[in-house]
Amino acid sequence: MNQHRMHGQYRQSGQVTWIGLRPSRGEPIQTVNDVEASTDSGLVGDFFQGPPGAPRQVTLIQAEHLAVVGQLLGHSEPIDPALTRRNLLVSGINLQSLKHKQFRIGTAILKGTGNCAPCKQMEANLGLGGFNAMRGHGGITATVIQSGVIKVGDSVEFFEQELNEKAAIED
Repeated sequence: MNQHRMHGQYRQSGQVTWIGLRPSRGEPIQTVNDVEASTDSGLVGDFFQGPPGAPRQVTLIQAEHLAVVGQLLGHSEPIDPALTRRNLLVSGINLQSLKHKQFRIGTAILKGTGNCAPCKQMEANLGLGGFNAMRGHGGITATVIQSGVIKVGDSVEFFEQELNEKAAIED
């Protein structure tokens, strides 16, 4: 099996365990149970919106990394996902494997666009060393390819259409 094919192999799907929206600049994150993902602007109700195709319409962070960041900061518990200022907390799937890939969450389809690097707000939210603790653990950014609704508990699954289209072209 070649490396290109291995990039499309996923043992399991992930799951959305938390959703947070930033209603305006500097305001605390609001936790919600569901959100509309729009190709026009990203997550409806989130301050940080981008035009169609913008690479940072949605931010995702892996739940497993919250414990690592907590440990790097000297805490015995995972950090609160709201402190990361990300939109979606996902568990059970390696988000890095979804960079530059399409994936389905609920009825929405997203495409991973890159790493979600920490900003200076991490130092303010997490305390001294927060910025460096988040480096490599900040998750990914995504754009909305197909509008839909995302709910806590929804699965996060690799969307195979991209690979199927490439295979059809090669045949």
